[in-house]
Amino acid sequence: MGLVTRYLLPFAEDHLLQILLACLVVAGIHRLLRRMRTTVRRADMDPLPASARDAESKAEKGSRNHIPYSRPRFSAEESIKRSKEFYEMMNSRRSVRFFSSDPVPREVIENVVRTAGTSPSGAHTEPWTFAVVGDPEVKQRSRGRKLFRDQWVQDLKALRTSWVKEYLTEAPWLILVFKQTYGMLPDGRKRNHYYHEISTALAGGILLSAIHNAGLVTLTSTPLNCGPALRSLLDRPPNEKLLLLLPVGFPSDGATVPDLRRKPLEEIMVVV
Repeated sequence: MGLVTRYLLPFAEDHLLQILLACLVVAGIHRLLRRMRTTVRRADMDPLPASARDAESKAEKGSRNHIPYSRPRFSAEESIKRSKEFYEMMNSRRSVRFFSSDPVPREVIENVVRTAGTSPSGAHTEPWTFAVVGDPEVKQRSRGRKLFRDQWVQDLKALRTSWVKEYLTEAPWLILVFKQTYGMLPDGRKRNHYYHEISTALAGGILLSAIHNAGLVTLTSTPLNCGPALRSLLDRPPNEKLLLLLPVGFPSDGATVPDLRRKPLEEIMVVV
């Protein structure tokens, strides 16, 4: 007690304001870090009331029956052959910016979207919508200047590029990939879509493979800073957020791609 009364109490009295400020700063930092951790944990799902989660969980438990499953088992030689052939096909895939206006049958587009729909997803929520646009008028409106924010258009000038994307109308089809941030239960409550962005990105990768397998080309483009405007143009609900915009078709005569090389296997794979 002598040490406390002789040194600590006088120090505290002389520096009370500084001590209080320091405590407030520490408390603020602690609260901010907790909020950041919570944000990271919940970044890919919308929080739902416990009642909605419970209702969803009960519904899923009652419907997840298991069925027999098997796959053909190839010999080692056949597996090597098939995996190499698939790699060689996919290694010819490139992002193409120059499209032919030649028509592509709608059935082909339906099949590649069906294939994308086989992708795995968190809790099998299948949190994706593929909006397919073939109407020339809608395609033209999708590249209209009024969809783009003025500041973004100005920023592009500094990068010596433009908001004008001819491929949006040249390609016979556009596929807009939306992630569903949440779904709806039959009673109108929200349904959690776990890892919706990761799940939709996986479906997007399978979609790219299916497009290439069909002999078509595409370009993985962002929503061009106008995702909400495109969502409104296509009359999509507010729980859907645009993730990818893919023009799909045949390459134009004389189309070119950058002379790029992919990383060799030893730079992308680690064996433990």
